[in-house]
Order: sequence, then C-alpha cells, then structure tokens
Amino acid sequence: MSSVTIPYPPSPSPEPVFRLSVQQYHAMIEAGVLTDDDPVELLEGILVFKMPKKPSHPLAVRLLTTAIDALIGAQWHFRAQEPITLDDGEPEPDGAIVRGQPRDYATRHPSPVDVAIVIEVSDTTQARDRGIKLRSYARAAIPIYWIIDLVSRTIEVYSDPDPTAAEPLYRNFQVFDERSTISIALDGQAIGTIPVSAVLP
Repeated sequence: MSSVTIPYPPSPSPEPVFRLSVQQYHAMIEAGVLTDDDPVELLEGILVFKMPKKPSHPLAVRLLTTAIDALIGAQWHFRAQEPITLDDGEPEPDGAIVRGQPRDYATRHPSPVDVAIVIEVSDTTQARDRGIKLRSYARAAIPIYWIIDLVSRTIEVYSDPDPTAAEPLYRNFQVFDERSTISIALDGQAIGTIPVSAVLP
C-alpha cells in the first residue's frame, strides 16, 4: 500500500498525540508488542480501546451473519469482527460484506475497494460509531455504512460517501425501524432484502 498523507482532525486533548501509521501498527503486531488479546483497534492513527460488549451485542452479530449469509452468493462473503485495512487505520467492524472468498485474504486484510457494506452494532458505542468510525469509513469511500442501534432498535443506513469534505461524511442517511426491510445491493445489483427485526435481539 502506498503512503498517503491524511488530514487528521484535531486531537480532543490539549496535549499533542503521536499517531501511528498502519505500517507501524502492523510492525507492532508482527513483533508481538500487540496481540489478539489486546482490546484495541487503530482509528485515525490512534490506538483506541474496544468497548465491553453486552450479551445482546454478540447475539446481534450472530443474527446479522445468518441473515446476510443467506443472501450473498459466491462472489461475496461476510466477515464478522475482522480487520479492514484503511490508509489511516485498521478498524474491526462488527460486519462487512467483502468481495471474493475468504481464501483471497490469506496474506492481507480487505481494503476499502474490497468492501461493499460495513456494519457496526451499537449499544454503548453510538458516539464512536457516528463519529470517528463514520469519518474513517467515509474517508475510505466505503459505499455503504450501517449502524445497528440496539438501543433505539433501528438500523441507520449511510450511503454516498464524501471523502474530500472537511470532515468526511455520507451524503445520504436513512433510518429503518424494526417494522421495515432493507434492500441490499452489491456493485449496484440488488441481491435481496433483510427485515430489520431479523438482526435485532
């Protein structure tokens, strides 16, 4: 991956923050400085602690996996809580629909061009999911971003990313309640619908 200069937002702290590149992050993992047991992910160059999960969170991920696996064909697969390598970080979203088959990623994580839809399940993480994660996915131009909000029992669907905005964002935003269904299209081709209720615990 080529080196890219990212215009990071200012730090919320008055103290300067040392930001890691993705290459430095990978080097720390390869050297064993960070392991699978460390509850962190790299967002906008900052190591961020993963939030503790309530029991409803893994259940929602399991329901989501089942619902999406029933729809997608051989050209795509669903990944749950696995890394995506961006220019400025390596988030581990709760779900992502990724091009190709799992063995295609034996030596690398998916990059933004491989990802059609990225999904976060949100119970205690709404501010993060609508803030730093939304910016990260929009900056990477991932076409569609879902937030499954377990508190309001809705799914927020963001589309049409604007990565060049002063603060990267998605131009389109819709909210679907648990009586709704969501259409899923991959590369512009509709593959089916998912009832919102099917992925809510």
